[in-house]
Amino acid sequence: MNRIDLNADLGESFGAWRMGDDATVMPWITSVNIACGFHAGDPVIMRHTVALAVKHGVAIGAHPSLPDLQGFGRREMKITPDEIHAATLYQIGALHAFAQASGARLHHVKPHGALYNMVARDRALADAIACAVRDVDFTLILVGLAGSVLIDAGRDAGLVVTREGFCDRRYRADGSLASRSEAGAVIEDIEKAIAQAVSIATRNEAIALDGTHVRIEADTLCVHGDRPNAGAFARRLREALENAGVNVVPAEARA
Repeated sequence: MNRIDLNADLGESFGAWRMGDDATVMPWITSVNIACGFHAGDPVIMRHTVALAVKHGVAIGAHPSLPDLQGFGRREMKITPDEIHAATLYQIGALHAFAQASGARLHHVKPHGALYNMVARDRALADAIACAVRDVDFTLILVGLAGSVLIDAGRDAGLVVTREGFCDRRYRADGSLASRSEAGAVIEDIEKAIAQAVSIATRNEAIALDGTHVRIEADTLCVHGDRPNAGAFARRLREALENAGVNVVPAEARA
């Protein structure tokens, strides 16, 4: 039987500002990536999101970002590998404290937004992230874009890696993600997004923006918690995957 993890980026509210509907998404996913304060999330939100994950038995991961609260971590910036290493350590450490206080443990680390895209193509930055994860806990899983240099960096650092595919983002023919600024880069239609997810999970294949078939070997699929009706989408997606014979379970960490 095919197996796949379903992950979502949650805990991305801040103070009185709210993003997404975490409570309706959490029951349907198997792993959660929780914002650590640099692009979203504050101490109260982090604690609440960890508790919600514990309640539903969802694997807890840190979601580190560039220091860009105002831009929601989606703006690239010039930053050195040493700065990336330190910022990643800082954010993992913050979430680790909340997990430990809730009687849970961290399971994985997945970069956010612009940082995610930068470490997918820049090996020096990817090595910095992988080194930070290993320095905190070598049993943590490193999550990155399938086929990207972050996956290579994680493996070379001796980490367990999880290759990520996307349900509602279009790919280019080379397997990279189409930029959000490109027309059609985000799949708004729920049925089309579900169809792409099932295709990746069962056939390792997606249809690129140019109409060609692109191979995507993924161990986890991302459910965006900030899309409209995210909870209903997550539920329908999980049902579709299970109906297609896919076992939806968290990625396996090193013991």
